[in-house]
Amino acid sequence: MNPSRVIRLRHGACVPLAELPRLEFSSFRNTLLDEVAGEARVVSLFGHPGGEGLDLYAVLARDWKGELVLLHTRVKESFPSLTPECPQVHLFERELAEQYGVRPQGHPWLKPVRFHQRWVKGADIWGRRDDEHPIPGDMDFYRVEGEEVHEVAVGPVHAGVIEPGHFRFQCHGEEVMHLEISLGYQHRGIEQMLRGGPHPASIYQLEAAAGDTTIGHATAYSQLIESLAGVKVSLRTHAIRAIALELERLANHVGDIGALAGDVGFLPTASFCGRLRGDYLNLTAELCGSRFGRGLVRPGGVQFDLDPARAETLTQRLKVLAAETRGAIELCFDSPSVLARFEGTGRVTADDAEALGLVGVAARACGLVRDVRLHRNFGNGETRFDTPVIETDGDVFARGNVRRREIYASHRLIDEDLKRLPAGEIRTALPALAPESLGISLCEGWRGELVHVGITDAQGRLARYKIVDPSFHNWSALAMALRGEQISDFPLCNKSFNLSYCGFDL
Repeated sequence: MNPSRVIRLRHGACVPLAELPRLEFSSFRNTLLDEVAGEARVVSLFGHPGGEGLDLYAVLARDWKGELVLLHTRVKESFPSLTPECPQVHLFERELAEQYGVRPQGHPWLKPVRFHQRWVKGADIWGRRDDEHPIPGDMDFYRVEGEEVHEVAVGPVHAGVIEPGHFRFQCHGEEVMHLEISLGYQHRGIEQMLRGGPHPASIYQLEAAAGDTTIGHATAYSQLIESLAGVKVSLRTHAIRAIALELERLANHVGDIGALAGDVGFLPTASFCGRLRGDYLNLTAELCGSRFGRGLVRPGGVQFDLDPARAETLTQRLKVLAAETRGAIELCFDSPSVLARFEGTGRVTADDAEALGLVGVAARACGLVRDVRLHRNFGNGETRFDTPVIETDGDVFARGNVRRREIYASHRLIDEDLKRLPAGEIRTALPALAPESLGISLCEGWRGELVHVGITDAQGRLARYKIVDPSFHNWSALAMALRGEQISDFPLCNKSFNLSYCGFDL
């Protein structure tokens, strides 16, 4: 492979499509596998209809160099699957099959992902009819047979107030031998709705891609539009977005630790954290009027400034909350009865995490240093985030402890940002998007890495918009975590990941 045929770029760059070489599929495949065998990982793989086939784009991250590698090829009805040699692309290839009807030959687990109709005309590779909407969960599930082996089906409707998803367990007694997860019940077609945009409704659709990650997805989208428009927003804008991202992380991490405590019957922390989560949401409301941050982040800037009085108010309220949060959390993590349930439960090995391409809390709990805040900071390149939180055991305790330590780190980051808010404007006018170009944006949401990629047409409109929520990578890890565990530990393991159904379904 000629290295000059591979595009290497920085986060936030915009590449004219004319400068993006189209590789033969064999070169595309070999380069991708070589990069992954080295130090890269696949952050996105998606298709876009070309003149005589389907254009495939792969975005790979070389984290410690802060680089992204962009590969491009074209396929027709089928292509040799990369999944047997690179498991982290298994869901991406299933997406391609479902959206465009191309068959990854040799894929070991070729099943629908979201149960929607094809995006282009042609025969469905599963033989589903064009005039009937596919039924979510309607597929052959993996089965284990043998004496005393039984199957347990859970969902899509659950006892608690959670989103719909179907879980199919193969058990021997209480021991889980295999778990298969089927989602797609909340598929809304967000990527399709964004085509032809940016539309006035686009930012609202992105804010609702995963409702508990409003700031994260709105920031990733805004960064992408700014890149395609060739605009750099002020450092003050970056700072306000960073504060909002950390507040979103605090509210969700505190809520998750409370939920974990509730799952093992440790009610003091469960109760405290329920109240504290609301207080963190109220801090975001103090910033922009919405507890979930709706309306704050927009392409070109933010809609709400932080004057000195409001910054001081946030600082003082955060100081009180930080002390209360530490007390509630340490109570839980100092309790032997809690630790006995957390430690050693739902373990995912570092090798499995790397093979599956995990990101965010789930990856860092397995010892993988993956954090967009560290490797791909926007703004002037300076960052005060230099110590990612890493645990190595990969179990429920590790995932909880990553959250605990990240909560303390977020307190420090917000406090420093509030004291050092740069001067500057909070909005920048946006020109038209660059025509026939590709842009990439990454953002570290509270669950992990959010990846947005946009391709524009000749008029500068969005012809393809690709979203990768961290849950897309990490649902497979929950299935791995359950192997060999008691089925009664499923709620605890599930909560320790707390993945998004709608963020996956899109």
